[in-house]
Amino acid sequence: MPGIALPSPRGVYLGSIAAGFALWASVSEARTTRAESSRDLLFLVFAAMAGAATTIGLTVLLPNTFQAASELSLVVGAFCVGYLRRFGVLGTGIGSQIFIGQLLAYGYGLTAADLGMVVVAGAIAVMAVIVPRVLSGPAEHPAIAPQYTGDQAMPVAAELRMGLQAAAAALAIVALNLGIGLEHSAWAVTASTYTISGSLEGTSQRVMRRIVGTSIGVPLALACLPIATDAPLIIWAAAGLAMIVYAMARPERYDVACGAYAFALVVTLAATGGYTTGMLLSRAWETVLGGVFGFLAAHVLWPIRLGTGRTR
Repeated sequence: MPGIALPSPRGVYLGSIAAGFALWASVSEARTTRAESSRDLLFLVFAAMAGAATTIGLTVLLPNTFQAASELSLVVGAFCVGYLRRFGVLGTGIGSQIFIGQLLAYGYGLTAADLGMVVVAGAIAVMAVIVPRVLSGPAEHPAIAPQYTGDQAMPVAAELRMGLQAAAAALAIVALNLGIGLEHSAWAVTASTYTISGSLEGTSQRVMRRIVGTSIGVPLALACLPIATDAPLIIWAAAGLAMIVYAMARPERYDVACGAYAFALVVTLAATGGYTTGMLLSRAWETVLGGVFGFLAAHVLWPIRLGTGRTR
């Protein structure tokens, strides 16, 4: 990556951004044929690029409030995560990828000068996800995403309400960050966004499972920190295994998936040296904070209740 990195101050992040686009595209893709998978992966990477571009665009429109502009883009992404679920598996993945692209742009502080790097990162990510998929055998049939068929008699569709709930929770966290300051507000926004489910019951369960999983994954990762500098290969292997567990567990065991992701995030931060103890600990409590905001939004703003005899 250093050989092709563009001459911008943040060009060193090219590999990390491409990897982020590719990783989460692979997690969101859920087709059973090579052709359909390749098509969806292409769309998913493009969605991540679009998400990064929207964050950069807001920083251009609001140059004097860089942090606030970047965080406000996450509110748009949070809405997309909820609302685009109405368009099935691909729509769900695109909504998530838009948010992921915004998170990456926000986390790395990308500006207008980095738009070219985003395009190059997207091209690399397309190759990184499609080539292995084409060379692999037929995929297992994925777990079918639940249909959000709550009380549709309400005048506002369930998916639209989910999007508005996620956006409201994200906006509240952004306001809180501007007021008192958070160590890493994007983590809280992410927690609130992905805990919104298709019903009050589902959201409550996801909040509890995310808190439980993160409360286990973070301490396990902290216990591995002493070997992070001496045995980085072991740490990266453990992170890779954790992401496999995350992808496998996410449809059925959200608590296990959240624990695996929290573990992978903390140990990779440790392996790259870009962490402080306070930052790592904030991962746990800001997840709780985001879960609480998501829970409140789901219960206050157009709550979605399961219809009689329907499943979550």
